[in-house]
Amino acid sequence: MIDVLKPCIGVASLSSPLEVGADRAPGAVKSLVQVLQRSGFQAESFGSIETADQARDTGKQAAEKHIDAMVFTPVCWYEDYYVLDFMEECPVPFLFWPLPGMETGALCGAQQQTFFLKKLGHPYEAVFGEFNDPVCLEKGKVFIRAASLRNRMRRARIGFSGQRVLGMTDTACDEHMLKKAVGPRIVPLYLPALLSRTEEFLDDPGPGILWEETLKQAGKSVVQDEDGRRAMAFYMAVKEKVEEHGLHAVTVGCYPDLMGIVCLAASMLADQGVPLSCEGDVNGAAAMFLLMLLTAGPAHSTDWLDPMGDDSVVLTHCGSGSFDLAERKEDIVLSPVRLMERGVCALFPAKPGPVTLVSLDPQPGGYRCAVLEGEAVRTDMVFPGNPVRVVFEQHTRDILDWIFREGIGHHWMVGYGHTAQELRMWGRIAGESLTIQTF
Repeated sequence: MIDVLKPCIGVASLSSPLEVGADRAPGAVKSLVQVLQRSGFQAESFGSIETADQARDTGKQAAEKHIDAMVFTPVCWYEDYYVLDFMEECPVPFLFWPLPGMETGALCGAQQQTFFLKKLGHPYEAVFGEFNDPVCLEKGKVFIRAASLRNRMRRARIGFSGQRVLGMTDTACDEHMLKKAVGPRIVPLYLPALLSRTEEFLDDPGPGILWEETLKQAGKSVVQDEDGRRAMAFYMAVKEKVEEHGLHAVTVGCYPDLMGIVCLAASMLADQGVPLSCEGDVNGAAAMFLLMLLTAGPAHSTDWLDPMGDDSVVLTHCGSGSFDLAERKEDIVLSPVRLMERGVCALFPAKPGPVTLVSLDPQPGGYRCAVLEGEAVRTDMVFPGNPVRVVFEQHTRDILDWIFREGIGHHWMVGYGHTAQELRMWGRIAGESLTIQTF
């Protein structure tokens, strides 16, 4: 099952009992909770905060609920230290939504609060308008999803088996900085043990049964059943490690020795919400998981190929994509992998739709996430893999100049849906060690 963001947020009002509008607090919290719940969030009321003691107690309660973000609605002017005391108990990102009112001072209260939080470097966002204002709601939704993304990435575990490909230095991972800037921790998976477990599974009926089921999902197969069973045995070995360590993503150093053995496992795991990036690229695995959370669907692991005559560009890898990424299931061909002409991979043209492209790589003092948005259009099998053909609003030549100039790596992960807003906000919330770079 594909994992998706399900933000859990708290809601509370802020007020000083002396001020005009303080009596609006209970109704404001109730209304805002309803608005946020209708937007798909798990929103819980924490009532009204009118004193420092209430702020501390509310912070403790919110911390016990493990919320992703706290939404405060100032209903009148209030003392700014309420939020500071709350923050010491529950230091999550804050969204401020002051309720309009000419005599209340709610807007002033929010302004003095954001002044203080900016100085402290604490992540926050603020909107001003009625709760039914679509612009405010959209801005708030982006912030809340980004806050939830930050939490999910910090709890992620990425399995790494083998090594990065010799000669692909741009895929090198800084394990400590990845944890600091992006969130996931790396779980080493001993490749010889993984391959030994694959051989053990070949003595069981399981790989044969899985292979027969996989054949039914594809339009055509031109591989030997023996290769299909071996691919399924490797999938079973990796799946066992995923369950043992609670992994959220995986990467295996496949090129060139394991080409055709790993590919189908990547396709199958992606369908189950566990992306597997090619060529031992830990950064790529993190980027695929990132996109999966934002788009609620699998992502492509790709290289950037030559631009087409119409200024579109094709991105692809050898055939490790989720079957759900195919435009038509009957177009899926189980075939030996290119270059090595062995094993099994899944060949198909990718489906059309809006897409976000992400390239994640370490930088001095942190990580950089390069982001592009475009539109995937129908394509032929111009490359033996999973070609996805993308049209950008900008000229491809200008984008290539940007990639060369900024020194962005060659692996681009492609997810369906436009998510640049959430990614930019995620960068703001994550802190200075993570840079979001868009063209």
